[in-house]
Amino acid sequence: MYAQERQQAMAQLVMARGRVSVSELAQEFSVTSETVRRDLSALERMRLVRRLHGGAVPAASLTVMESGLDERDSSKAREKERIALAAIEHLPPTGGSIAIDAGSTTARLAHFLPRDTHLTAFTHGVPIAARLANLPHIELHLLPGKVRTTTQAAVGSFTVDAISRLHIDVVFLGTNGISLDHGFSTPDPEEAAVKRALVAAARTVVILADTEKFGRAATVNFAALEDVDILITDGEHPTVPHDALAERGITVIVA
Repeated sequence: MYAQERQQAMAQLVMARGRVSVSELAQEFSVTSETVRRDLSALERMRLVRRLHGGAVPAASLTVMESGLDERDSSKAREKERIALAAIEHLPPTGGSIAIDAGSTTARLAHFLPRDTHLTAFTHGVPIAARLANLPHIELHLLPGKVRTTTQAAVGSFTVDAISRLHIDVVFLGTNGISLDHGFSTPDPEEAAVKRALVAAARTVVILADTEKFGRAATVNFAALEDVDILITDGEHPTVPHDALAERGITVIVA
């Protein structure tokens, strides 16, 4: 197979599966990992795929997902993708339930959900729901409420009441601030109320946050450190050392 033919076949495979790893492509086409990476780089230049750590996803689908997010959430995009990919390891088994909080990092998690795991998913994030609605292996429940323009998240009493009736295996949350004194926090009281309800409904609480959130205390606390089981981040930060979080019972994972 010529390189051009192989690259075309790789692009088709990535589009069909949604996400493919370098090792899978190397095995599929009987070439080395280095050859796969060169092919993916060529496909990325042609805007057919988007390279990620260890693999690739269709360029178009990621663009659609990100277009609904605030421009400020484009910062640290690579770090957020790594965090989202690490979060996949903490999904419940097939048949389980998850909730995905509104936010830029959690939106990336929605893109990486494996296609061989059937899940019931709840979200109040409009861009996340738009992504999940196209996945046949996901039973999607869009939570009700009024939608905030800035975050495109449903909030309010209807949202909180709907969540209060649920028991969810794993909840994936974003946060605006992480501090030892103020716990996990966000600026808006209505969004904080939704996050608090999600924490209460969950068997396992997973926070996805890049290191820019460390040491910050936003206006409204939605979870104490002890309420969170797992924190997935992209590095160490001096203002909130990982050992201090571990002392509060949080498993810290660096993506």
